[in-house]
Amino acid sequence: MDEYTQALDGWKLEAAKKLDQLVLEVAPEAQRVMKWKQPTYEDHGLLCYFVAFKNHINFGFFRGTEIEDPNGLLEGTGDKMRHVKIKSTDDINDALKQIIAFALQLNRKSNS
Repeated sequence: MDEYTQALDGWKLEAAKKLDQLVLEVAPEAQRVMKWKQPTYEDHGLLCYFVAFKNHINFGFFRGTEIEDPNGLLEGTGDKMRHVKIKSTDDINDALKQIIAFALQLNRKSNS
């Protein structure tokens, strides 16, 4: 996972580090693993992931359709997954922290 992150440059490197810190702050027991060639976090099941693209980072949630999103950050049209498009480090904020916390709560409720 660190190898993936270190291969990023500029703001995406800083954003990846901030995302990692944020996830581990909210879910300190989360396991950091590489799945589908992208950094993924597991805590009572698949929790979230991020993947870098040319101009943004998708920060995704495996149970995205079940997550409360009062700020309207989640995007996507799949059956279950949703993501937040990160375009700068400023996009990593308390609203994102709330989404992570809700996703963690969903996992712990259904897998306890």
